[in-house]
Amino acid sequence: MKRILIIDDAATVRMYHRNILKEAGYEVDEAVNGIEALEKALQMPFDLYLVDVNMPKLDGYAFLRELRSQDVPQAPAIMISTEATDDDRKRAYAAGANLYMVKPIHPENLLAPIALLLGEMTP
Repeated sequence: MKRILIIDDAATVRMYHRNILKEAGYEVDEAVNGIEALEKALQMPFDLYLVDVNMPKLDGYAFLRELRSQDVPQAPAIMISTEATDDDRKRAYAAGANLYMVKPIHPENLLAPIALLLGEMTP
């Protein structure tokens, strides 16, 4: 079973994403900020990361940059934010995101790219 880490400081957002992912058959863990996420990712890598941008302690950009600099198996990361400018997208990709999505996200719009990034979809 594929493991996904949801990193978001908003409990309602984590719950929303967790429900979508669990229903789709994924194993889900959560972190409330980048520091907690990094600790979890370094202990036991995940198959995919859903990363919020604006969080206390360590934001999504800094989390991804730090994760990408570590000598651990690297997994795809989808950055999810309310920020929708081209600059935000560029910063996300520069930090190591594989995809950038703007909240709110409809369930099928979240599941299709996840399945694609995890190699579960065939063309």
